[in-house]
Amino acid sequence: MRRLILCAGLAAAMAATATPATAATEIQWWHAFTGRLGELLAEQVEKFNASQSDYTVVASHKGNYSETLNAGIAAFRAGEQPHLLMVFEVGTATMMGAKGAIKPAYEVLEQSGAEFDPDGYLGAVKGYYTTPAGDMLSLPYNSSTPVLYVNRNAFSDAGMDPDMDLSTWEQVDEALDKLKAAGSDCPLTTAWQSWVHLENLSAYHNVPFSTKDNGFTALDTELAFNGPLQVAHIGAMGEWAKDGKFFYAGRRNEGGANFRAGECALFTESSAGYAGVKKEAQFDFDIRPLPYWSSAEGAPQNTIIGGSSLWVMEGHEADEYKGVGEFLSFLSTADIQAKWHQDTGYLPITTAAYEQTQSEGFYDENPGTDIAIIQMTGKETTPNSKGLRLGSFDQIRGLIDEELEGVWAGDKSAQEALDSAVERGNKLLRRFEQANR
Repeated sequence: MRRLILCAGLAAAMAATATPATAATEIQWWHAFTGRLGELLAEQVEKFNASQSDYTVVASHKGNYSETLNAGIAAFRAGEQPHLLMVFEVGTATMMGAKGAIKPAYEVLEQSGAEFDPDGYLGAVKGYYTTPAGDMLSLPYNSSTPVLYVNRNAFSDAGMDPDMDLSTWEQVDEALDKLKAAGSDCPLTTAWQSWVHLENLSAYHNVPFSTKDNGFTALDTELAFNGPLQVAHIGAMGEWAKDGKFFYAGRRNEGGANFRAGECALFTESSAGYAGVKKEAQFDFDIRPLPYWSSAEGAPQNTIIGGSSLWVMEGHEADEYKGVGEFLSFLSTADIQAKWHQDTGYLPITTAAYEQTQSEGFYDENPGTDIAIIQMTGKETTPNSKGLRLGSFDQIRGLIDEELEGVWAGDKSAQEALDSAVERGNKLLRRFEQANR
């Protein structure tokens, strides 16, 4: 009996020592998603973990975009950083300036031996996160661009043709007059006012948001969004606000609730708003391209992306980076990207995913869902329409929001507000430049 007990104990001890050797390598991913996006992200992680036994990705929510970025920075300083950190697009310059904190995604993918074709990614998406030589610093994850949502019922109720052309802001202006005259309390609202009505406005009309190719070529960039086009657009919106044709709901996406509830006729918002509108709207809606000013020569150009990318953090073991590379490659596959695009309204990051979605008939069954990608890829990008790479951009956006609110309230002219935002923002850029020389 004693011999049996000793043998059983020896077997248990051997099993215990063997377990760590066969345990899957853990990959930590910190992200900013909750709700439906959080569920879809978790679904991707589960699929990857079930597809192999060498690695286990553990996804952890760390707050909103700003909070997740700050958590990643604090963790790196404490030597407790994750392998992957989700960072919104305005944090790109901050991550690039974090010397010794990041490991370029293209190096991780190449060194891991995972499938990686840098030419397979959509140029308009990849370009935001690459070096001048075209090397991918971080992997685009959720990329979107602004579009115009139309409440068709609101147009019909106002005695207007819901199929009327709304390609230009001049045409939108006429529609707003008619909607207001018909009794609409919210002819137009918007989400993310700086992103849509200054950052994308500038790219779409091929005018600079800042100097030095919008910050891509040098740190000593200066803001330039107080030019004639931007002033004219913000001035027009200020007039619309005064006349009750533009309803300002807040700095982020507060206006989305008003549109989804059927209170607003027009809504400028991310293409990724599609999932929420489709789920909640009790009315017929369209997705249209973002309007442009027909008086601007060469418009429309192309819009730019919002969203986030995945940055690989330094300080981990080689076998762990191999797992990170495998996971990034998995996220880039056509099946995963096509489903993500179709479920959320975010852009597919690869040509293969776009073509797969096309061949599956998704765009035919869901009209307008291809507008964002056509709007992004219809023309070759220019130095003004590749994207933005500005230090302290999250804080600069806050300054812009504050100044725009002065215009909507009638306290400032568009020129005064944008001049002030440029002056205040340039001070932040100079501090960032000094800190990253």
